[in-house]
Amino acid sequence: MRVLIVSAPMLGHVFPLVPLGRALEKAGHEVLVATAAEALRVRESGLAVHDVRPGYRFGPIAARMLLRHPLLSRAQLAGATDPRGVGALFGVVNDRIADGVMAVARRWRPDLVVHEPLAAAGALAAAGIGVPAVLHETTLFGGSSLVAATASRLGDAMRRHSVAELPPPAAVLTIAPASVAGTRDGWPMRAVPYGADQPLPGWLTEPPPRARVLVSRSTVPQPGADRLMSRVIGAAGPVDADFVLIRPDRRAAARQCPPNVRVTDWLPLPAALAVSTAIVHHGGAGSVLAALHAGVPQLVVRGAADRRHNAELVAARGAGLAVDEREISTAVIGRLLDDPALAQAAKQVSAEVAAMPAPADVVPRLTGLVPRGA
Repeated sequence: MRVLIVSAPMLGHVFPLVPLGRALEKAGHEVLVATAAEALRVRESGLAVHDVRPGYRFGPIAARMLLRHPLLSRAQLAGATDPRGVGALFGVVNDRIADGVMAVARRWRPDLVVHEPLAAAGALAAAGIGVPAVLHETTLFGGSSLVAATASRLGDAMRRHSVAELPPPAAVLTIAPASVAGTRDGWPMRAVPYGADQPLPGWLTEPPPRARVLVSRSTVPQPGADRLMSRVIGAAGPVDADFVLIRPDRRAAARQCPPNVRVTDWLPLPAALAVSTAIVHHGGAGSVLAALHAGVPQLVVRGAADRRHNAELVAARGAGLAVDEREISTAVIGRLLDDPALAQAAKQVSAEVAAMPAPADVVPRLTGLVPRGA
């Protein structure tokens, strides 16, 4: 069969879809990813990719949303879990990409459309050409509510393409471990992190003489100053561990680091986690899920949108700590490394994730959604 995979035009949205795309191709199916902008980098995975909105830029759209919806924006920046704010933003994003997604769907004629929660344009395209749509969750947040919030803003695009309503998905692939996010309806599927297949630098593959802590920041900047890495630099010196700062921001890059802090460019996070003791990060779903997969304790900074939600879920499970940025300190990092309960809970969740069906195990069920002879 032919499967069209649709993602919002951002790396953190498209990378989680790669393992299923590869599993489909390995099983003999044709796969095409429809996205735009920075998410076109997913071509590095070997999957075929179509640019549905050449020249697309996310920043101006996000800035206009902040101005037009100040109350919703303020709530999102505070870490509210109300999906209306993210729906307002991604409703605009999906309106921008909807025509391109529909055009490639009509031309390529997929038998099945798979889309992530903030790419409701995929559900629109599936309805437009009369094929099943599958919702592939990518976060710890329930995907159906995100689709509904986004789709509620797609009236113009639906009218342009003569789609009266979006039918419910034929299936929902839920990737969040139940002990962290609770039990959900849908088909469980293991979240397999994808890190762009980049090799690790040689120095990082060597066995560390002591604990190694990764420090990562978001691919999507938040409004305001990002001081996560600067605070880690200020706290790291007395800690008996080595720190690896991945893509430091300008403020952190300009600082003089203590001897146990090293700066590096982009790293494949899944591979780096496999040779590390812990991670400090911004709370994005990709980083949270990668750390849970690796069984590594995490210090999660509460942030905007779902980042506060993610941080609190990790802390409630006991697989890490949730702090505000200003609370990063030598003592907090020391607890991250020295508390055996955190390490034990992280390993338990890793085992839980490993027991979930792999993407390859889900492919036959997806095939069953397509009528024979389609």
